[in-house]
Amino acid sequence: MPLGKGWKKKVEDITSVYDVKEKLGAGAFSEVVLAQERGSQRLVALKCIPKKALRGKEAAVENEIAVLKKIQHENIVALEDIYESPSHLYLTMQLVTGGELFDRIIERGYYTEKDASQLIRQVLEAVNYLHDLGIVHRDLKPENLLYATPFEDAKIMITDFGLSKIEADGIMSTACGTPGYVAPEILEQKPYGKAVDSWALGVISYILLCGYPPFYDENDSELFNQILKAEYEFDSPYWDDISESAKDFIRHLLERDPEKRFTCEQALQHPWISGDTALDKDIHGSVCEQIQKNFARSQWKRAINATSFLRHITKLGPGAEGEEIGEATSGGQNGKW
Repeated sequence: MPLGKGWKKKVEDITSVYDVKEKLGAGAFSEVVLAQERGSQRLVALKCIPKKALRGKEAAVENEIAVLKKIQHENIVALEDIYESPSHLYLTMQLVTGGELFDRIIERGYYTEKDASQLIRQVLEAVNYLHDLGIVHRDLKPENLLYATPFEDAKIMITDFGLSKIEADGIMSTACGTPGYVAPEILEQKPYGKAVDSWALGVISYILLCGYPPFYDENDSELFNQILKAEYEFDSPYWDDISESAKDFIRHLLERDPEKRFTCEQALQHPWISGDTALDKDIHGSVCEQIQKNFARSQWKRAINATSFLRHITKLGPGAEGEEIGEATSGGQNGKW
């Protein structure tokens, strides 16, 4: 998608605009630093992409920028500016300071279905907004959900559009995403659309209510088999205190057939989200115990095992956009760039 001339501000040296403070994170071919704007003293997150790392990937970067430029939503991290120096491309992103979703759940002393429902509602509204723009996120997972501020009333924010793609012709077929959150139609290499985000939201909702994932196996091909059959349980005792309404909501999102799966709009109208069926019972203890057991920090940051994902895809034959597969899965769970 050509972005035309005026989308980048030329700069000889980014330090003339920002005082770079510290590194916040790194991906496959970029790093994100904390920076302070020299004029306003405002803090931002600066995504620094060396141009030499972009060779052959210009289209992917232009895609991310094209996506981000279109988006303005209170629950989505905003792209504020784009700078280009002789050696780098810099994306100035809104700084979110409230930390990761799991960390915040563990830190609170009290947590209920209602809290989970309010969380999911914010994410559904944001993803529904993206879908209305024809954008599919394609990599929704808990570590891409961050809190805007450390305060109690902080909004949840969706970040990391490294795998987003504007759904120009209504279908996509690149295998991408993170194994535990990937929809059956992606594994089958069928053309897919917005329904893959609904599936991922089903997985996230499930985790938020029990602290462990619906599909899990050390062996990735077993994991893929579970996903392909949409084979999951509401195990006792972890689900004994969870409402039937919550389970019904999850069943509609973890629906094997993308045609029958709830859209974000339908999910927003479900009584568990829009009504008062979400229970007020404290489930903090059991959920936190399971999060800490199943998502040890090292684990929820672990790199995707790209090779087994690729092996699975290769068995099915090359995809229409096969070259993107390695790119999409090799960046690790911490963001692609």
